[in-house]
Amino acid sequence: MVTFSTRTPRSLAPNRLAAAVAEKRRPYADLTVTNPTAVGLPLDDELLLLLADPRGAHYAPDPRGLPRAREAVARWYDARRVPARPENVILTASSSEAYAFLFKLLCEPGDAVLVPAPSYPLLDALAELECVALRRYPLDEADGWLVHAAAVEEALERAVSEGRRVRAVVLVTPNNPTGSGIRAAELDRLVALAARRGLAIVSDEVFLDYRYATARDEVAVAAGVPRDALVFSLGGLSKSAGLPQLKAGWILASGPEALLAEALDRLEWIADAFLSVATPVQLALPDLLERGRAAAGAIRARVRANAGALAGALPAGSPAAALPVRAGWSAVVRVPAVEPEEDLVLRLLQTHGVLVQPGYFFDFPHEAFLVLSLLPEPSVFADGLARLREGLAR
Repeated sequence: MVTFSTRTPRSLAPNRLAAAVAEKRRPYADLTVTNPTAVGLPLDDELLLLLADPRGAHYAPDPRGLPRAREAVARWYDARRVPARPENVILTASSSEAYAFLFKLLCEPGDAVLVPAPSYPLLDALAELECVALRRYPLDEADGWLVHAAAVEEALERAVSEGRRVRAVVLVTPNNPTGSGIRAAELDRLVALAARRGLAIVSDEVFLDYRYATARDEVAVAAGVPRDALVFSLGGLSKSAGLPQLKAGWILASGPEALLAEALDRLEWIADAFLSVATPVQLALPDLLERGRAAAGAIRARVRANAGALAGALPAGSPAAALPVRAGWSAVVRVPAVEPEEDLVLRLLQTHGVLVQPGYFFDFPHEAFLVLSLLPEPSVFADGLARLREGLAR
């Protein structure tokens, strides 16, 4: 009898919420959609013409990514006042693949990686696929979910006491869904910890262009300057240009010269086994990044408008209150903990016709939180907000 790898889930049966969504017969207001191509934003159909470069008919792969494409990524960073060298860039098909490459680079099976809580739940699946254990460090709710190096060090010590070898610390900045980041002084402390303990820092910065109310001393690009530890910053077309369908991302690396050179050589070896980024996309990347600015601007405008509507509907100080939207595409709503989050989300869907996500999906430290996408069309979002308020007023 064939058995399957434990890197895949023991059961593929849908959870209660997924089953309820599948069974929902009547239309509902979906406040979970995060696909920028499916929310009524203007789409530039001519972008696809950029993929028709005749040079794309010839296959001459570069494992690190075509020089033209890596130079475009470096210019993209330069435009954001972050110095970047093309030779320190590795192209990937997505940020998910970037995580997979870095876990392959850094970890033996069973090693641990420290990740923030709350944060995006996809990290669990990516780690399981690479036979890596996740251990969580808490973000500081008291000062807006910011990263503190002391919390990372405490999580490191707990993991070591379990017999785990910790190989990396993941930052998600801006965080999804809280929009929080890391202050420069805390990053300096974290880099010192990483250098002292032989760790790498992986900084997921896919929402870099969606920062609205972050503090001046919050670090935008962790790998933007040479540091005493290996630091990898992740980005990609999915968020920066609103083009998830074109499958292009990147890793920007920094660190001590000799260590950085070896890391890049080994990443090249890993990438050479996959060669996953299509040649037409790489050839078009300079223009895609340039013209993607319009899409990013439209997304920012949509997010700000919906965030304003949410703040007006659920103001601070009310029993159900929207937390400030500092960055990203999501909003967090704190609600009275009078029923389990999952029960509340199911009731909102089944009785009031609005779909939101429970906080426990994102590893919030306690109940009760709801997470909403700020991308839906304004009319859909307004309808969903009205249904949400009605359901929370019960």
